[in-house]
Amino acid sequence: MPPTRVLLVDDHLLVRAGLRTLLEQMPGTEVVGEASNGREALDLIKANPPDVVLMDITMAEMNGLVATAQITHDFPNIHILMLSMHATKEYVTQALQAGASGYLLKDAAPTELELAIRSVMRGEKYLSPAVSTHVIADYLQRASGGASSRSETETSSSTPLTLRQREILQLIAEGNTTKEIAAKLTLSVKTVETHRTQLMERLDIHDIAGLVRYAIRIGLVTPDM
Repeated sequence: MPPTRVLLVDDHLLVRAGLRTLLEQMPGTEVVGEASNGREALDLIKANPPDVVLMDITMAEMNGLVATAQITHDFPNIHILMLSMHATKEYVTQALQAGASGYLLKDAAPTELELAIRSVMRGEKYLSPAVSTHVIADYLQRASGGASSRSETETSSSTPLTLRQREILQLIAEGNTTKEIAAKLTLSVKTVETHRTQLMERLDIHDIAGLVRYAIRIGLVTPDM
């Protein structure tokens, strides 16, 4: 059988180097690329689609949640395995609702990484055993109640924002000006301003500081970014 092709997406070079070393020791696994954020990952996937993406959550430019929703919508045959230090219900639920096939904590053993990759390649969901059972139960309850599918624009029922709004929210929280955001997203300044206005109205937050606090609370950015 052909090897499982894996793309590494993490904003820390040493983390990617460590993962590459582990994966190169796993039989039947091939690392086909590395990216430092979701936007780079999308570009690499369009050029050379992998089988599995190991995706960090908190990254600049485009975080793993937004990237996962976009990838699973555009490339439904690619399996996304989230790698995160966060075990909270909000992070896990958002990742699964964005379309991730699995959620693995970064302090997991190397054998668990191999097990997770094999599981998602078989079409199964994989959740790290360290993720508490109430997180799993909560997600299953949401799914059975008709949670949003991955083709919809909202990636989380708890944060009713479109992918574009989440993308712009992250860039605002990272300190980018309207002109800088327009350049990064290839949009007009007027379009970005419209998105920002709609974003504030939807969240009922009417200042940049409030948007930053909200972005931190839902995990789009971290306080030290």
